[in-house]
Amino acid sequence: MYFAALLARTEDGWEASDTELDDVETLSDLTDLAREASVDEDTVLVFIEQEDAWFGILRVEGEEDPRIYVSDAAAAARSSYGEILIDELLGRDDDDPADDLDALDLDGTEDGEPDENDEEDDDNDSPVIDGETVPAGAVGDREILSDLGLSEADLLALDTDAMAEIAEALGAAEVLETVR
Repeated sequence: MYFAALLARTEDGWEASDTELDDVETLSDLTDLAREASVDEDTVLVFIEQEDAWFGILRVEGEEDPRIYVSDAAAAARSSYGEILIDELLGRDDDDPADDLDALDLDGTEDGEPDENDEEDDDNDSPVIDGETVPAGAVGDREILSDLGLSEADLLALDTDAMAEIAEALGAAEVLETVR
C-alpha cells in the first residue's frame, strides 16, 4: 500500500495535499503533477512511501530538472512507483523506444521464458533492471532537503515513519497530518 502526498511551499508556509498516483506512469507525469501544485514556481515536494519498505522524494522547483532521493533502491525497484524514480536515477529514458519494447516483452524470448535482464542477482537478491543491478540502500540526491532543514545525515538515518519526521524538520508536520 502506498501513501503519496504533495507539499507545496507558499508565502504562508507549506500546503499539503494527498495525491492519487493512478494516472502516473512516468517521471514526467509525476513532475507535471508536482508543477501543477506549485505556487509561483516555488518548491514542491512529492513524497511516496510504501508500507515502511521504502520512501522516495521528488523535488521540483519551477522548470528545473527534478531532484530525486530514494531510501532503498532495491525495495523501490520492486514497486511500480519506485521503479519510476529508480529508472531516472539509473539513466533510463522514458522516451527511449528500446525501453518500451522491453516493457512489452518483445525481447525475443518465448512466452514464460524469463528475461535475463529482469532476473534477480542470486548473490545478493538485488533486482536487475536493463542489465544493471539496483543497489541496496539509499540512492539519489542525499542533500535534497539540506537547505530546508534536514541534513544528509538526518535523511540517511530515517527509517520508519520517515514522512512525519521530514515534515517535522520542514515545519510542515501539522499540514501533512491533515492529509494522512
